[in-house]
Amino acid sequence: MVKSLSLKKTNLILPWLGGLVLVGIGTIAILNYWQTKSDRASEIITQTILVKSEDLTVQIQANGIVQAVRTNNLSPDEPGRIAELYITEGDRVEKGQVMARMDSDRLQAQVDRYKAAVQKAQANFDLIKAGNRSEVIAAAKARVTTAQANIAVAQARLKRNQEEKQRNQLLVEEGAISRNSFNEFVTKEAEAQANLEAELARLREQQESLREAQTGSRIEEIAQAKAELAQAKAELADIQIQLDKTKIRAPFAGIITRRYAEAGDFVDSTTAASDTEGATSTSIAELSSGLEIEAKIPEANISKIKLGQTVDIKVDAYSNEIFKGKVRLIAPRAVKENNVTSFRVKVDLTTGKDKLQSGMNTRLAFVGEPIAEAIAIPLAAVVTQPDGRTGVYVAEDNKAEFKPIQLGITSGNLVQIVEGLTPGERVFISPPQDLKIMGVDTVNVE
Repeated sequence: MVKSLSLKKTNLILPWLGGLVLVGIGTIAILNYWQTKSDRASEIITQTILVKSEDLTVQIQANGIVQAVRTNNLSPDEPGRIAELYITEGDRVEKGQVMARMDSDRLQAQVDRYKAAVQKAQANFDLIKAGNRSEVIAAAKARVTTAQANIAVAQARLKRNQEEKQRNQLLVEEGAISRNSFNEFVTKEAEAQANLEAELARLREQQESLREAQTGSRIEEIAQAKAELAQAKAELADIQIQLDKTKIRAPFAGIITRRYAEAGDFVDSTTAASDTEGATSTSIAELSSGLEIEAKIPEANISKIKLGQTVDIKVDAYSNEIFKGKVRLIAPRAVKENNVTSFRVKVDLTTGKDKLQSGMNTRLAFVGEPIAEAIAIPLAAVVTQPDGRTGVYVAEDNKAEFKPIQLGITSGNLVQIVEGLTPGERVFISPPQDLKIMGVDTVNVE
């Protein structure tokens, strides 16, 4: 009887226990499901970013190199040997400072000779311009007086000969003397007349000399002496310029970055003022002034670069510092290298001039005007589909769903989203490895 009751109780308890087991299993399954779903949601959160709008500081990234604003390889105007060299690498020089002197003995001798020629021409010009001295005028007057006295003598002689001729004219008519004797008196009269005319001519000559002595040199003579002096000075100036060019002067203030020659070396003149490395074998030194940074900006970004724009500068040598600069020049012509079109941009240094050195590599960030309330995501989140569409994977009900977007400007590692995303969505930085692509547009989490 007792055994029969025990069997009945057992039969009643077993179904009830079975139900409890089924309920427990179901509860565990539900809990596992929600736990799995929660874990998946947590995983999605860790692999996505929240899309939000914020002010975006526009930055165009580029690489650049520090270089001198101005560089010249200096050579003499004429080939020659370096007599003296006054500079060494690292020296700072001022504009016009003598850095070297070429051998100039031959030119110096020519300068001395032309200086003497100028002095001679100057003395001659001064003499002609000043006119004759009083003793010269007195001598001229004396010569005139002498000429006048000679004329008086000639006139007296002529008068005496004329009287003798007249007396003998009667005698020859009376036959007292012969015709031949009379002709002698005629000849003497003619000689006296000729002598008088000669003395009169000499008097006129001496009178003209006296007049010139009293009035000074003629305008033509002064002009000729002045021209001769000017020519002598021009010849001296020409050779003086050649001599001065044997002194190699700094064309601008700067620092000697390299020295190529030593005193006694022979230097050619074919590369004077060159700024190429090929000139080093025939140049005396390299002179550099100032520092700037040159960068090449791709054509797609050049419209975002403006004159005066602020630039952040980083270099490996000073990894913990950010130097500042401003855009000074945007080249008007593009450069094409390896099928990439870019523009040269030069940046003036605002800070770091005492630390940066020519040849350093730099990383530049051209800072533009901020865009208010912009939607921006990391560039790593942007993908391109096989059909060419650009977009991102957004999290939709534990699924990674492809969503097309329209890109705006790029700033560092961020890109502006012009269309396709709204604040509050979550975008995969990179889809989970266990996602399976369902078709073209959807990647399932499960």
